[in-house]
Amino acid sequence: MALFLTVFLVCLIIFGGMVAILMLSRTPRYRTEPEHLLEVFDKALDSRVGETEWNTIVGYPVRHDDYLEGVRRRAQRLMEEHGRHGRVARGKPLLDAEGQAELAALRDHLAARTQLRRRQADP
Repeated sequence: MALFLTVFLVCLIIFGGMVAILMLSRTPRYRTEPEHLLEVFDKALDSRVGETEWNTIVGYPVRHDDYLEGVRRRAQRLMEEHGRHGRVARGKPLLDAEGQAELAALRDHLAARTQLRRRQADP
């Protein structure tokens, strides 16, 4: 009987500890920052980005910044309008020439806005 109670208490402590850890820990969250978008845009313009990386960054919604969400949606729309799945596998850029030009303009606008916000934050 003593062995049963010992095993029962050890199991109860282990399961109770696991439940406490799961209740107190938060779900990890990914927060897309302007630097992430700029990096993937630069890679796309240099034809160094894969579709998986593009879809991972651009396909994840941005909930903390409406402007970044608009940029992300515009980039997603560019892929839908000017990109073809499998282009990278065939050695071609992710976007066609018109899409590359629009992505470059979008990238420059985001970079200018990010730099302006940094200057405003640093007195």
